[in-house]
This record gives sequence, structure tokens and C-alpha cells, in this order.
Amino acid sequence: MAEVRLEGIVKDYGGFRAIHDVDLDVADGEFVVLVGPSGCGKSTLLRMIAGLEEISGGRLLISERFVNEVEPRDRDVAMVFQDYALYPQMTIAENIGFGLRMRDWKKSDIERKVLECARILQIEPLLERRPAQLSGGQRQRAAMGRAIVRDPSVFLFDEPLSNLDAKLRVEMRTQIKRLHAMLGTTTIYVTHDQTEAMTLADRVVVLDAGRVVQQGHPLELYDRPNCRFVGEFIGSPQMNILDAVVDRNERQTVLRFGSTSVPTADLPLRTGAHVDVGIRPEHIYWTSVDDGLLTPKVDVYEPLGSDTMAICDLEGQEVTARLDPKVRIKPAERIGLGFDASSLHFFDPQDGVRIDPV
Repeated sequence: MAEVRLEGIVKDYGGFRAIHDVDLDVADGEFVVLVGPSGCGKSTLLRMIAGLEEISGGRLLISERFVNEVEPRDRDVAMVFQDYALYPQMTIAENIGFGLRMRDWKKSDIERKVLECARILQIEPLLERRPAQLSGGQRQRAAMGRAIVRDPSVFLFDEPLSNLDAKLRVEMRTQIKRLHAMLGTTTIYVTHDQTEAMTLADRVVVLDAGRVVQQGHPLELYDRPNCRFVGEFIGSPQMNILDAVVDRNERQTVLRFGSTSVPTADLPLRTGAHVDVGIRPEHIYWTSVDDGLLTPKVDVYEPLGSDTMAICDLEGQEVTARLDPKVRIKPAERIGLGFDASSLHFFDPQDGVRIDPV
């Protein structure tokens, strides 16, 4: 059993608090992704779990063992770094087996274990090469092999794909997901890329300024963000956030976007109150100007083959729509956009907290 439990974890650098009272339980075999913008504390948190950063406060338990003061080599964790951390003068086989040699394993056992890992990662033909002779994706797999060979209780990944090009990132995401399905090892993975988080994680933990903002299944965060920050961070392209004013007439509640009014469910806000309205680009569809709930003017359009991105101006507010690839539009053209009112999200413009309709 390899559970990881963080209880009120704090990290201070002098008078600056980088991590604020983080509580997190990672179940045995779970794949948890820590995601957030640069500087939010996700890598610092991972390094504290690995033992590479001192914990200023709180408790860290791995497999129910208190490990705050335990040396990194004795925590039974393995870490894969962003820059691969391979020894350039060693072959890939020597790199993968290095940790086992430091533990005085027999040469025959090391060779057997290295070959087993190489087969899992499909790098058997590369074992006699050196890191400089490999591509970025091959080096990352070699770095993963060095972690796997130790049979750790916990894998820690610190932005392992950020140095790869887009195609390799997709391939390596698939490789990592297959690896987790095969080994079932408890995994904590750090990234700033929300696409990686959504595709890899059993559970996503969103951090901002050293605090956990929201955690849950990827689709839970996508469908029901608890604040504007999560709504904008999860999803690509990011959620549109539009300033609207709540208005009411005899029959219904409406949102006013400048001179445009859109019917909506009733909100627990006074008439005349401002509200931030979130709508994802993929929840917007093209229609005629006469039938459109919104009729913005096109600033930029990007035909991508699978769909068309339209970046529009709605009376000074930017709206991005992900439209059918067959839609043909032109810059400066006024178009009609529609959406289902149930796909709207509402946030307090002051603190960004989610507001649910009544």
C-alpha cells in the first residue's frame, strides 16, 4: 500500500510563505496531477514530497509512515525531472541501472532488471547509446526507466514533457498513461499544461499562489469550476468571461451585455448587479444574425481543419467561439452566435467565487 498524505503542509522562504496549509490525500495506485500557473508552488510541493525541499510545517506521510525528516533515498519514491537528469558519460543501460548499483545489486540482477524496464518502455535498441545520441522523447523514456527500475512505492513527475515538441508530448502522454495502467504505482505529476492534467489524471488538484483552489475528477472541474480562476484555467481554448448586468422584467431574468439582452435562469443577485458570465468556446455555435443570441463582429478567424476558431468583438468584450469547420466567415463580418443557457457559468466579479442560479 502506498498512500501519500499531506496534512497542513507549509513552506516558508524567510518571511515569504510559498505553500499555505495544503491538505491532500493520494490513494494507493491513484494518478494525481498538480496543475497551476508558473510560480503557484506545485513543483515546490512535489520536491517536499521527494525530500528535496525542507518542510516548514505540517505532516507528510507515505504508506502511513511519517517522513518529514527522512532522507530522500529512504522514502521509497522515484522522481522524473524536466531536464531528464541523465549522466552524459554513461550509456542508457548504465543510467537506468545506476540506482541499483548504488544499492549493491548483483550485476546479473541489474542487467535483468534494466532489460525488463527497457522492454516496458520500448527502448531496448537504445541501451548502448549515450544520452546525446537520443531524441528528447527517447531521453525522457530513459529517465522514466531509471525511476521504474527501482520499483518505488510512489512516482513523482516534475513537468517531464515541457521540453518536448507538441507531437512528442502527445506520444509521451500516451506512454505515461499506459505505464500507469500497467504498473498501478501511485503517481503525483506536476504540470502547467491543463491538457496534460485533463488527459492523464484520475484527480486534478488546481493550485494558485500556494493554495489548493479546487480538486476533483477532470470533468468535474471542467463542468463545475468553483471559481473564475479554475474556469479559465481548465479547458482549451480557455473559457470566455464576459461582464454582464442582471436585469428583470415581468416574465424573466435577463443578462445585458451592453445593448444585447439574453434570457437566463434567475440569479441570487439584485437587479442592476454586475456578474461575470463564463461560456466555453466549444459551447457556442454559429447561426444567422437574426437568430443569434449574440451578434459580435469577427476580429480574427482561424480555420484549423477539425474546427474553426472565431475571435470576435462584442461591444468591446472579446468572445472566442469554436465553430464547425464548414463555417465560412470573414474578418469584420457580423455573425450570429448561439448557446444553451444551461452551459453558462456565473462568478462574483469581486472574488471570483461561483454563483449558482436559484
